[in-house]
Amino acid sequence: MFDNNANNGERRPRPRFHRESEPVSPRPRFTRNDDSRPRFNHSDEARPRFTRTDSERRPFSGEHTERPNRPFGNRPKRNNGLYSNRKQQTYREQHEDPTKPVRLNKFLANAGICSRREADDFIQAGVITVNGVTVDNLGVKVLPTDDIRFHDQPVRRERKVYILLNKPKNTVTTTDDPQERHTVIDIVRNACAERIYPVGRLDRNTTGVLLLTNDGDLAAKLTHPKFHKKKIYAVTLDRELDEVDEAVVRNGVILDDERIVPDALEFPKADRKHIGLEIHSGQNRVVRRIFEKVGYKVVNLDRVSFAGLTKKNVGRGKWRFLTPKEVAFLQMGQF
Repeated sequence: MFDNNANNGERRPRPRFHRESEPVSPRPRFTRNDDSRPRFNHSDEARPRFTRTDSERRPFSGEHTERPNRPFGNRPKRNNGLYSNRKQQTYREQHEDPTKPVRLNKFLANAGICSRREADDFIQAGVITVNGVTVDNLGVKVLPTDDIRFHDQPVRRERKVYILLNKPKNTVTTTDDPQERHTVIDIVRNACAERIYPVGRLDRNTTGVLLLTNDGDLAAKLTHPKFHKKKIYAVTLDRELDEVDEAVVRNGVILDDERIVPDALEFPKADRKHIGLEIHSGQNRVVRRIFEKVGYKVVNLDRVSFAGLTKKNVGRGKWRFLTPKEVAFLQMGQF
């Protein structure tokens, strides 16, 4: 206790609690006085590093040493061309019932021999045999386990291929053009050995997402109107869309005795010349005809989405293989 009254109200200094005969030395902060390793090393020499080699330890020399080669060689880089562009994407094959018959022309088309229409011509020409018997009647059904030959060559099912193309302008959406114009097949000609074809059709000067595949069943789902696949377009008109004409388009216009009603219509920019249109109709040139019906001309049309697929990270005139996840969504009908 302090006695404030003893020194006229002044506080006495606090007493120290050690004896003067035993001076206290400051406690070492970073190291101890024994021979143990110091806690912090402030010397200029770095701590040596060790690596194991044949169960022996050797100090790190400071020079870069390469790793030993892998048992199967060094892994190639993805961008140096050693990996093929196809990589390859591996898709899970759907279970096929070997006891379920399928039409012969469909089997030939799925094998990549030709289209179904061309297969009918080959069947009538008598160049197709099933289990050693020539078939020339249309509508014949076969089993996947049958021995089917085309010009005496065995027919085998092709691996499924799915390619997304960002279609450029001045390109025809067809497998073969009699006028010898540039086609979408010319762009993806070296992508695979299988015979692929475009799903649906885009106008010559319409750009954007286009799917190419040899999966006939999936192509039928994506092109049939009852599946209501979504398509989103970026539309540029020759002039701003009037509010009255906008109401007409939203309520639907009659094309080929069918009322076409957009699923959504938005203005992504400040003006009303640029329009985002979502629609599921599969009519030919449907977007251009909708605006022509109300007196406008489409000067630029770009499909930015098709059945959930977008052209993200795919440049104009470029293509890529679909991922297995994307293929699974399409096969399940998650459009």
